[in-house]
Amino acid sequence: MANIHAPTVPSGPSSRPLANGDVKQLSFAELQQKKDNMEAELKALGGVLDSHGVNMETPLITRDGFPRADIDVAQIRTTRSRIIHLKNDYKDLMNAIEKYLHEHFASLQDTSDGTSNPNPNTRATMMGDTLPDILEVPFAKVNSVVGNSPAEAAGLKAGDEIRNFGYVNKSNHDNLRKVAECVQGNEGQRVLVKVSRRTDSGTRQELQLYLIPQRNWGGRGLLGCHILPVHLDTLSRL
Repeated sequence: MANIHAPTVPSGPSSRPLANGDVKQLSFAELQQKKDNMEAELKALGGVLDSHGVNMETPLITRDGFPRADIDVAQIRTTRSRIIHLKNDYKDLMNAIEKYLHEHFASLQDTSDGTSNPNPNTRATMMGDTLPDILEVPFAKVNSVVGNSPAEAAGLKAGDEIRNFGYVNKSNHDNLRKVAECVQGNEGQRVLVKVSRRTDSGTRQELQLYLIPQRNWGGRGLLGCHILPVHLDTLSRL
């Protein structure tokens, strides 16, 4: 009974091939649909565990080493295993979506004839009709931007609402912890950030920015900005 916690292989198909070459054949809409399907399944599986009054860490054996009789141990083990598989697949999928967006926006910059900002790494660009129709719900708001910082160089401004920060969005930002991970894991690399900005006329602009986290720019953090989770009061320094 010592291995009662070891997950069994669940029945049903796995979305694991997303990490391989097949993902190159998928459109952005298909990737987004897979993301929505995974999130829905994870929510449903979480409901199964909730119905048993357990979570991913709840012991399934008694102190004497026997399977608990008050819960369906086999179903819980299978559900946990599926959740583990899905979370790994979800991580791969988000990486694939991030790569798609990076390549897509990079191609737009390569073909752009704009000359207002000669540095393609930091230029802020209006999102046009060639970009995906789906806009994520904003999950954070820029509270302040330090002068001469990487954030300012990229065009980020106080009041900007962040829809995407690399692979991070409203569904997975984990109270901005994933944003910090994205920043730290991409030091010296371009990170695509999609923001919504209110203009003086009251309308909104949808912008794509490329931030390059870097040290030794003369201030604190890798970006030099403060962002605030939407509807929360905890400030995050990046």
